[in-house]
Amino acid sequence: MENDTRTQEEITRSGNPAKPVGEDGKTMLSRMNESHYEMTGWALSFWTIAPTDRVLDCGCGGGMTVHRMAEKVEDGKVTGIDYSKVSVAASKDLNSKEIQAKKAEILEASVEDLPFADETFDKVITVESFYFWPDAVRDLKEVRRVLKDGGTFLLVADIYGDLPLSEKEKENIERYSLRNPTIAEFRELFSKAGFSRCLVHTKEGTTWICVEGTK
Repeated sequence: MENDTRTQEEITRSGNPAKPVGEDGKTMLSRMNESHYEMTGWALSFWTIAPTDRVLDCGCGGGMTVHRMAEKVEDGKVTGIDYSKVSVAASKDLNSKEIQAKKAEILEASVEDLPFADETFDKVITVESFYFWPDAVRDLKEVRRVLKDGGTFLLVADIYGDLPLSEKEKENIERYSLRNPTIAEFRELFSKAGFSRCLVHTKEGTTWICVEGTK
């Protein structure tokens, strides 16, 4: 936008990270595609995506994670869902070639009620969206429902409750009502949701966390 002197924080507030809206939402999603890239790559290193895998990205945002995973599949497919129309449009735009090649699809849907049959996916991931899920245990159960037996779910975030928080981070948690569990709380949530195994990965020198649940 020409002559836009607003700060990134102001654009983010207007764009609404919980459910991106409007032109500021588009701008925010484009920035997130870049800012989350390295962390997402680290989390994806815990997976080997097979050419035939069916993979779901819950809260696909700007679509970069779908884009990266779609490069790994051949006869499989990567599905991205988001309940924001702006996110759906941005993800479709970024993944237009993959969608045309039937390696990806983007749907408007919510983690509260996933429009898929039981045991549809080999793998499920969510990046920087769990903060906003309406009901942690119920929604994790819904993710587990659509996973195949033995399938894995990666929950990826760039902050977690064991860390000392800056004043700005505290303000953002309050402003956006972010869910920010500790490692112990993550383990408890995954157990309550029925995952048979829960591994927690953190990366030294960062605030990143990747919680890996197995059905």
